[in-house]
Amino acid sequence: MARAAYRIVSYVTFVKTEVPICCRFPGRGARIVRPGTMLEFIRLREVSRLRKRGRLIIAAHRDCSVEADMHVVEDRNQPVEHWHQPGGGVLRGDLLDRRAVWLVAALTLLGALVRFWQLGDWSFQATEMFTLRDSVRPQFGNPRPLGYLLNYFLVRPLLPLDEFGLRLLPALFGVLGIPVLYFVARRLVGTGAALFCILLLTLSPLHVMYSQLARYWSLVFLLSAVYPFALYLGIRDRNRTMLVVGIVTAILAVLAHPVSILLLGGPAVWIAASYLRPSRLRQLWSRKSFRWAVFGAAVLAIIVAIRFVPLLYGWIVQHDRNPGTGQFLQRPPAPPGLKQIFYLAAYLESLTVPVALGGMVGLYLLWRERDRRLAAYLISLAVFPVVFLALLSLRAPVSQYYLLPTTPIFFIGAGVFLERIGRLDWGRRPRWLIPATLTGIFVASGMPTLLSDMRDGRRYDFKGVAQWLTPRLGASDLVFSDQYMVTTHYLPATEVRKLRSGADLGAAAEELRQAGSNGGIWIVAPAPSHPFRTKLERGGLSKWIFEHCQLRHWEGVGRVDLRQHYLQVFRCPPTPTAEAAATS
Repeated sequence: MARAAYRIVSYVTFVKTEVPICCRFPGRGARIVRPGTMLEFIRLREVSRLRKRGRLIIAAHRDCSVEADMHVVEDRNQPVEHWHQPGGGVLRGDLLDRRAVWLVAALTLLGALVRFWQLGDWSFQATEMFTLRDSVRPQFGNPRPLGYLLNYFLVRPLLPLDEFGLRLLPALFGVLGIPVLYFVARRLVGTGAALFCILLLTLSPLHVMYSQLARYWSLVFLLSAVYPFALYLGIRDRNRTMLVVGIVTAILAVLAHPVSILLLGGPAVWIAASYLRPSRLRQLWSRKSFRWAVFGAAVLAIIVAIRFVPLLYGWIVQHDRNPGTGQFLQRPPAPPGLKQIFYLAAYLESLTVPVALGGMVGLYLLWRERDRRLAAYLISLAVFPVVFLALLSLRAPVSQYYLLPTTPIFFIGAGVFLERIGRLDWGRRPRWLIPATLTGIFVASGMPTLLSDMRDGRRYDFKGVAQWLTPRLGASDLVFSDQYMVTTHYLPATEVRKLRSGADLGAAAEELRQAGSNGGIWIVAPAPSHPFRTKLERGGLSKWIFEHCQLRHWEGVGRVDLRQHYLQVFRCPPTPTAEAAATS
């Protein structure tokens, strides 16, 4: 009996103590906790055997001098799904566990429905063309090979690598992320907070978008929701299995995308600032575990220096040598400072403001009321990548996608916040009214975007434009398009050029005129929507188009949020030659 108590792994639910009691913690011995402290409990392995005798177990005592590590309560009239709390009260552990399993299953099913909704119907998006290219011919030297190799070896033998085939694994990884994040959050902050956490994740428009995008980002989220927390639990609980899981998933996360390594930067800085002080170094060095930890940190630092520093340097140099070489129209660059504000504001908007703010408050509550070490660890995981990427954006353009590994921390923090709100006594009946209202506000903040994404997939319909253009294209026509690789994919028999500036359009018109061709120019461009979207004014595009072209077609569906994804198709007739103009 006594040995079994040391195998307690808490985290089914929280109970507030009403009297001073002694609790034994795995690997940390016993200590007195004061009244009002939140404690966590879970069944022991022996509970099923003891329940047959009508007895239930709790893992706490009022006095640390008690030799036994358990207190067995005789109560044959109490339902077996109830545990007793020291000092009175009932803890419904078994019943809560069963309900949690059903809730997780229901949320996972809902998440699958949302993420597989019209998965193969949406047009390709610009960056998905790189996934198609690298999945057909994967390169082991690619800095992020994992997603491409999975497509090549798992999907390509069974399905064509079309819109559905390339998005199949990202959607599966997105669905799998729901129960995985639940089990991780449950070990960290309890069942209630974990359920709130995955409720927000299931209906998160950000996560749904990444799950329907034929890239590696849903895999990055899945692995980033495991490896930093598995490492923490492995070290805290001295659990070798969890430590191995953390190391393996960390390697896979880095192979999915190198940005995942940034999650380790915050804990490294926090540990160095907290423990590596000159006064403590000599004392710590006498411990064998500390020497092994230093050796592991040194190996990790060497790997980062050899592998990731050259990658970062090459990435910056590439942007310096080839500015504006992407597929998208470029908007005017914002000045330093304002650019970083826009960058972080876009990240908060994608999370939704209630989830972002609730996550921050939840981490604060975790710091103040429960576990300061865990709260500090979570805060360091979130802060370092955000600060690093914001500073890096001063030197080179940085995608908002790179912030994705930090999103599990915000969902966990928001879950803690809502669970804490649910435990407060508001003095109103029913007690669930105010917590349910706040939870509804959190979920509803992302519903306009989620419902809109279910209408157009949050992408432009280049496939629809190509279907409209095909019967109208002449043999000598040229097409200029935003996201020109996507348009080329859907118009393989037509020359498609990148839409950049009015000068390029004028040169193409002159080229056709000099060749004596009757071909015209078609322009496929995004319609203006909101102030942060690209406009056609830059490079004289709008002026040239309005002087030489006519609007012939719109493609897209209406949305109910701030985004719009309409495509405009312009027809620019051929410019007559000088002889033809004189004859006319």
